[in-house]
Amino acid sequence: MWVTKDAPFLYIKRGVYYFSRRIPEDLKGHYKSTRIAISLRTKSKKVARARALSLAAKLDEDWLTLRWKSTGNPLQRFLHQRSSVEVVAQCDRITLTEAKELYVGTKKEGRSATFTQAAERCTEYLIGCHGDKPVDAYTRDEVNRFRDALFQRGLSKASVKRTFNTVRAIVNFAARENGLPEIKAFSGVFIGDEDSVQTARRTSIPANALAAVQRSCRELNDEPRWLVALISDTGMRLSEAVGLVGEDVVLNCEHPHVVVRAHPWRRLKTKGSERVIPLVGAALWAARKACEAAERPFLFPRYCGPEGNKANSASGALNKWLSPRVPKGCVVHSFRHSLRDRLRAVECPPDIIDRIGGWAVSGIGESYGDGYPLPVTSKWMRKLVSVEDRE
Repeated sequence: MWVTKDAPFLYIKRGVYYFSRRIPEDLKGHYKSTRIAISLRTKSKKVARARALSLAAKLDEDWLTLRWKSTGNPLQRFLHQRSSVEVVAQCDRITLTEAKELYVGTKKEGRSATFTQAAERCTEYLIGCHGDKPVDAYTRDEVNRFRDALFQRGLSKASVKRTFNTVRAIVNFAARENGLPEIKAFSGVFIGDEDSVQTARRTSIPANALAAVQRSCRELNDEPRWLVALISDTGMRLSEAVGLVGEDVVLNCEHPHVVVRAHPWRRLKTKGSERVIPLVGAALWAARKACEAAERPFLFPRYCGPEGNKANSASGALNKWLSPRVPKGCVVHSFRHSLRDRLRAVECPPDIIDRIGGWAVSGIGESYGDGYPLPVTSKWMRKLVSVEDRE
């Protein structure tokens, strides 16, 4: 190794420049080795020198922070009273595991078990790569290597993106709760180009396949098929349908309907998800069957109870049943896409479609008033089904 005044901390190995710096004695307990040695991936002395100076400056900053955290703030004696500087010094050692426990413990109420499972899984991935560090101690280089490790596990781009979203939510929630600045190491990480539109786009279920599925539901006439039929002619999200109770369904009136609202065992995706959906066709048949069979408040007790809903389990089982009956790429959620296409086909106004489906409405004016009355939305929904299915 050689060092000069114009090229500090550098040495050459097989023509490539490397950065090397010894760990100070008082900080060796924080590192796995006594020296940091990193390939700078360049054969240019000019480029290597710039990168080495940048790394050296970053190390000086990290070492100063580590020393201050271990000895206390040397500037504290100049402060008039206990300040935010002292608070940060006391709080910034919260580890990733502690942050995850704080995040889950605070936000899990009303959420499904998958919320906790996702937080556990994502933090385990990161800890497996870089250890259980304070949330503000992960470097951008470590975060990038964490991303690469996720891809090496075989995770798709969408899964890696979801993992980063979860980790970012955990560390920044912990930072806010402890009065720390936003942690930016996990923000703006390049995951890769989005999947092609052909791959990512959800597929609607064609009319002939939809009719065949609804016939099969009537023939089998059991709880899982009632759930499929209900979704097929309402466009409800699976979690919305799974979490229904008897009082959410109103059948003995001129316009039968289902009320989609939040429950302790099932949250809604957005505020706009609260809505009233007219029941027609297969959905009306399914709602009647489920209400007649329900011995408990829950319409679909196989998939939901007071402890929460099992929408993921329902999704796996129903998609397995649907798979041979619908075109490739179609799943339970495709009924929701189909509903929008079917309403477009009967020239239903877009704002009414948004209200029925619980999609975000556009414009300030749409947030005023109580929305469309039930007879109006029922009129458009009844256009979707044949005469014999309307009653």
